[in-house]
Amino acid sequence: MDLIGDGRWERAGRRGRRMLASRWWRGGAAVLAGALPALAFPAPAVWWFAYVALVPWILLARSAPTGRRAALDGWLGGLGFMVAVHHWLLPSLHVFTVVIAALLGLLWAPWGWLVRRLLGEAPPTGRASVALLALPSAWLMVELVRSWEGLGGPWGLLGSSQWQVAPALRLASVGGVWLVSALVVVVNTAVALLVIALTARGSARAARVSTPATPGSALPARVSTPTAPGSARTAHGPTPAARSGSTPFRTSPGTPAIAGIVAVAAVTTAAWAWAPRPEPAGGVRVAVVQPGVIDGIAGPEKRLAREEALTRTLAGRDVDLVVWGESSVGFDLADRPDVARRIAALSREIGADILVNVDARRSDKAGIFKSSVLVGPQGPTGDRYDKMRLVPFGEYVPARGLLGWATSVGKAAGEDRRRGDRQVVMDVGHGLRVGPLVCFESAFPDMSRQLTRDGARLLLAQSATSSFQHSWAPQQHASLAAVRAAETGRPMVHATLTGVSAVYGPDGSRVGSPLGTSASATAVYEVPLATGVTAYVRWGDWPVHAALIFLVLLCLAEGARTLRRPAPELPAPPARTVHGSPAHHGH
Repeated sequence: MDLIGDGRWERAGRRGRRMLASRWWRGGAAVLAGALPALAFPAPAVWWFAYVALVPWILLARSAPTGRRAALDGWLGGLGFMVAVHHWLLPSLHVFTVVIAALLGLLWAPWGWLVRRLLGEAPPTGRASVALLALPSAWLMVELVRSWEGLGGPWGLLGSSQWQVAPALRLASVGGVWLVSALVVVVNTAVALLVIALTARGSARAARVSTPATPGSALPARVSTPTAPGSARTAHGPTPAARSGSTPFRTSPGTPAIAGIVAVAAVTTAAWAWAPRPEPAGGVRVAVVQPGVIDGIAGPEKRLAREEALTRTLAGRDVDLVVWGESSVGFDLADRPDVARRIAALSREIGADILVNVDARRSDKAGIFKSSVLVGPQGPTGDRYDKMRLVPFGEYVPARGLLGWATSVGKAAGEDRRRGDRQVVMDVGHGLRVGPLVCFESAFPDMSRQLTRDGARLLLAQSATSSFQHSWAPQQHASLAAVRAAETGRPMVHATLTGVSAVYGPDGSRVGSPLGTSASATAVYEVPLATGVTAYVRWGDWPVHAALIFLVLLCLAEGARTLRRPAPELPAPPARTVHGSPAHHGH
């Protein structure tokens, strides 16, 4: 008996170890599957991969044995995605990067559960059709929530990976990056449905081959299938679809999958043909000054001297505006009038206003601000924009009393910077009105949209990614300007300290050649201007609103269906057996 008991425990131990190993492998697969879409963004920029990158993740969550496991697959995939698109933060925040990614990855847990709910087993045509709308809608909800500044902002939105694809940029002018994200997820869902359909066809063919037929008949023999207790239903052989070989595209997800891909193509074609296009309205000559990497204690002074030397080379080149990068001036101009006079002298020498970015403790207010300041021939013009949306941990620590320990494990902000309270449109002259943004504010679609509605004809983003010089961050940051330009129908200049600096026209197409991360130079761009109002500027984030309404209606319909579902019949109680003789009961 002891030996038998020992054997039982040994077998149980082996099963437990196999289950644990299986869970570890599945968890690792989920993390890897979630990280795959990062390859569609710069620097790899394999843009076409975005249309199939979610398929492994979808198929994995679909195969989960339970809804809880599917939610776990969604969470782990979200963790992998957030680490992959923010991996360049690891040298600065170290382990805290993974902690933040794990917290934000929780947003994908409901998405993973929904994948299994709609695509689990063999989804019929109706459920597959719902999935083509529900999964993109749920994905947009994830992107919307994590786009809040306090959660890191909209860095790595799936639609942004299509920044160099002209049809996708046309879609962005209609529904912003949100519409592009939704349609990319529709295509991924459709491809996953095609994989499911083809797998079902292969299974049906294998079943027909392996099922013996009765003598003299070409059809498989009748097979009795066990059913749930209390049910009188039996299955007699393969389904009609399996016998006819028509499963994948008649009674399976194949048809709605193809319909979904056709619908995406139709929407893209309609946007290309009928969406309002920016109307050309002349142009301006804008110069970008990129000083390059400058280290050392005297960095601010050296950087200013380098920027002055580069700006002087623009004399006689008939530029209308010069743009310096983020933190290009490390002194408050009110405290250092000598610096203000030096920049004003440069403006007179080249015959153009200079937009600088001051990163310093301000004398008139307590605290450090990052401010876009326009300096003309007579000095600062009075046009100033104080950065409103700050980088979590980079420029402030959320709930510092609770999370302040992040400063001890990485390069989190030792002191919180102060925020501005409004966006500003500046008058440069020559009838040109510009809307400045600072650093990762260029990732927020609503900010560039508001500047356009306020009358900006040119969008300017002043940035610095020198802390992440040898990562994917500089290229990815610059690419966001293309999407913002396409959304608003306004050209956008992305000027940095250390690259990548780039300019995009009103349709999102690149203007001239960018300045890479190894450049310390100036570049003059002939920037085309445009008038007109894009559908996105007019109607805003309507794809997000439509997705939210659809999900609410879906939840209501599911709730109503659950209420209408008849309660299961209780089994009849067993017959009561009476013991004793009739005569005894007669008494």
